[in-house]
This record gives sequence, structure tokens and C-alpha cells, in this order.
Amino acid sequence: MGNVVAKIKVMPESTETDFKMLKANIEKVIPEGVRLSGFMEEPVAFGLKALIVVVVLEDTEGGTESTESAISSVEDVESIQVVEVGRAF
Repeated sequence: MGNVVAKIKVMPESTETDFKMLKANIEKVIPEGVRLSGFMEEPVAFGLKALIVVVVLEDTEGGTESTESAISSVEDVESIQVVEVGRAF
């Protein structure tokens, strides 16, 4: 089937959220078989930033659900949204 790359937008609970700690906590919960490719920060408004998590995973049924669930469980995560999924080359 191959692999896909997914970008997941993570909204922190506040502008006070420590992104270094948030990244470390997300790294800890990434499910087995999913490779964390990197992070990007995206300005939203009024000092609030979103964290974009880029992961590589197998193109299987259920897709990003386990990864979304794991990231949602992290402290200081307000919400998440898959913003892009595409085939890895």
C-alpha cells in the first residue's frame, strides 16, 4: 500500500503553553509504526500559535485515527485537526 504523510494542526490551550514541553509530550505518545517527521509553528492570532505535527504512517484503514487520539490525550492540547494527508515518495 505504501506510506502517507499527514500534517496535524494542534491548538494549545493558551498562549502560555510551553511549546518545547508540548513537543516532548507529543513525541512520547506517537503510536508504534508511526514516524514523527517534524514540527512547525504557525501563527494564529493575538500571540496564539498552532503546532503542526508532521507524521509518516502506513496507508491503512483507520489512517490517522490512532495518532489523532494519542495527540489529543496530551496535556495542554485544546484541539487537533488533520489539515493535509498525501502519499509519501
